[in-house]
Amino acid sequence: MLSRRIVVCLDVQGGRVVKGEQFLRLRDVGDPVDLATRYEAEGADEIVFLDISATADERATLLDVARRTAERLFIPLTLGGGIRSADDVSLALRAGADKVSINSAAVERPAVLEESAARFGSQCVVASIDAKRDGNGWRVYTRGGRTRTELDAVEWARACVAHGAGEILLTSIDRDGSRAGYDLDLTRAVASAVDVPVVASGGAGSANDVREVLQSGGADAALVAGMLHDGSTTVREIKALLRASGLLVRAVA
Repeated sequence: MLSRRIVVCLDVQGGRVVKGEQFLRLRDVGDPVDLATRYEAEGADEIVFLDISATADERATLLDVARRTAERLFIPLTLGGGIRSADDVSLALRAGADKVSINSAAVERPAVLEESAARFGSQCVVASIDAKRDGNGWRVYTRGGRTRTELDAVEWARACVAHGAGEILLTSIDRDGSRAGYDLDLTRAVASAVDVPVVASGGAGSANDVREVLQSGGADAALVAGMLHDGSTTVREIKALLRASGLLVRAVA
């Protein structure tokens, strides 16, 4: 049985970590390098670094911040935001990322997933999917949740894997920043449709929410952010609850 992972997300804008609700109302919560190293010390299994305005503003990912973060970490780092091509993936990996998250560019040109997987391996390629409830299903949104597409989230997840993605980072826009818990229906639907790991994102408000998405939602990993940033819980406390619930997690030093 594989260990379940706690993945800490650092949304970065203007070189600072920010947090909001439904991708809006952003507030500053600190320096990305300092926060990444702090969460690693608390027991985080991975760090996801997302330059949340890179794609919308048509500018390059902040590779210098990623490089400084990677130099201090011993756990895997995923880098995303503004990744448009396999060459961008190469730059991110050279800056110290272990995996690269691709969202808008994959919707616009799915071949970017194939090209990246062919050059660097599927294990490096994360398809990031931002989804919002639409009737009985979920619609895919791009450009930081600003642009609605006609893609069904579950079908798009299948397509991403077919194009070479080795992991799905699945964010519920409806639950993002709400602290109301993950969208279990969305997570379960995608996790049951693909044969690669699914990282659930959006809505974590407590350690119990994390346990629920791993046990009932079928996720392989849970992404957390706001509840750590404000100190309402810690990675150590989350893992203690998961371990007590019978879930296998990596030990905290």
